[in-house]
Amino acid sequence: MKFLRDTWLVFQRQMQLLLRNPVWVIVGIIQPMFFLLLFAPLMKKALSGGAPMTDEQAYGIFVPGMLVMVALFSAFSGFGIIAELRAGVIERNRVTPVSRVALLLGRSLRDVVQLLFQAVLVTLLAVPFGLRVGIGDALLAYVLVALMTLLLSSAGYALGLTLRSEDAMAPVLNTVTQPIMLLAGIFLPLTLAPAWLQNVAKGNPFKWATDGVRALFAGDPGNDAVWQALLVLTPLTALTLFIASRTFAKSVR
Repeated sequence: MKFLRDTWLVFQRQMQLLLRNPVWVIVGIIQPMFFLLLFAPLMKKALSGGAPMTDEQAYGIFVPGMLVMVALFSAFSGFGIIAELRAGVIERNRVTPVSRVALLLGRSLRDVVQLLFQAVLVTLLAVPFGLRVGIGDALLAYVLVALMTLLLSSAGYALGLTLRSEDAMAPVLNTVTQPIMLLAGIFLPLTLAPAWLQNVAKGNPFKWATDGVRALFAGDPGNDAVWQALLVLTPLTALTLFIASRTFAKSVR
């Protein structure tokens, strides 16, 4: 019970800090609009292969990939924890009776809420462009996106506490996230890739997540890709939270 209360307190505090700076809301609107306006029309022509493709089909492929891409950027949350280390916030946390795991989980849940806001916003912005998705399918897709965010946010915090330097963290994240994005089929489905690349991509958990979200946006919740994505993401998220919480506990001890 104390753990849940501590997590709620940390989450509330983190949300207050987030809401005091509305820049993220503006960025959350502008960035998706750039992709929807400037990139999606190009992808529609690239995927058509000479055959006609409707806006609904094109955005049904593109928007789920964009949601996964936004979730991947949750790993950059580690930059915030480095700033808190430098400002002495983590040092002050050491003298509080708050659970060390709650200090991590409260922050990660804040990132989940922020990402879900962006995911809903992206979906709504894509509707005038031709996207059609059922409410139930969208909600289940958001569950997959939330799992990805929780996984990557906690991993980002653990990495930030380990490296303790933006100069070291930036190249590490760029080196890791770029192949993950490319092998997830975010912008173009991997069915267009050669067989060897598809086989390599099977080792990327976010490839399964992308396939699951796309199946849901296509109105096919019974697709194998959905339960496969849940089967891959759920234990991986739990393992990452466990490792990250131990890292956080050692750093705030």
